[in-house]
Formats: sequence, structure tokens, C-alpha cells
Amino acid sequence: MAKQINTSITINASKEKIWKTLTEFEKYPEWNSFIKAVNGEVKVGNQIQVKLQGMIFKPIVLTFKENTELKWLGHLWFKGLFDGEHKFKLTDNGNGTTNFEQSETFSGILVKLVTKNLDKETKNGFEQMNRELKLRAEKY
Repeated sequence: MAKQINTSITINASKEKIWKTLTEFEKYPEWNSFIKAVNGEVKVGNQIQVKLQGMIFKPIVLTFKENTELKWLGHLWFKGLFDGEHKFKLTDNGNGTTNFEQSETFSGILVKLVTKNLDKETKNGFEQMNRELKLRAEKY
């Protein structure tokens, strides 16, 4: 079974400015209440460490396209149990604003058991981070 969560927000800033904010991982504690920390060298093929509230996982970076897209794939304990492909995507709207999309596709045998939590808690976390990114990118 697969489950997908999609969120997006329009930010009054350039893709470059938003990307800079999004990829300054060392500054996440200053503004990001959803993702507490990202450690390691974020480049395609590398394993990084992502810390959420009460959870640490070690995904592999699948995509790192400057000013456009960052995507990673993580697993809970082992592949096939509970996997998540997380994506951040930036699209220039051509009017001085940028669409920021945060999405994740979950798969594995545990997905069915946690669907309600994903629909509520995880989606709320994505939306909160989107709002915080918007505030930070528009402010600085």
C-alpha cells in the first residue's frame, strides 16, 4: 500500500532565496519546528541524518538540483517496512513568487496502520514547515 501527502505554499521570494534558506541546514533550529536537524553532506547518493521531533532517520539523497528539487528516501528499520520518499520542489511562478511544494510518498507494510497519523500529524508538520519557510524567506 502507498500513501501520498502533498502540500504547497506560494512564497514572495525567488527560487534562489528560498533554496538558500531551505539548504542552510545548520540554521534549521532557528526557524524549522518540523525538521529539527539535517546532518551530513547533502549530495546525491549520500546517506544523511534527519531529525524530527522524537525521531531520527538516515535517508539516502536521491536528487539535489540546485534551486529546484531535493529528494531523499528513508526507511524505518529496514526496506519495505515503512519507507518514505520525501521531496521539496521549487517552481518559479514568473511574477516574483515561487511555489514551494513539500510531498512524501510512503510505502511498506506499516503504512495502512499509520494512515490516520500521516493524514493529521505528518501533513500538519509539512504545512507548518511550509509557513515557517515562507516567513523566513520573505523576511531575510
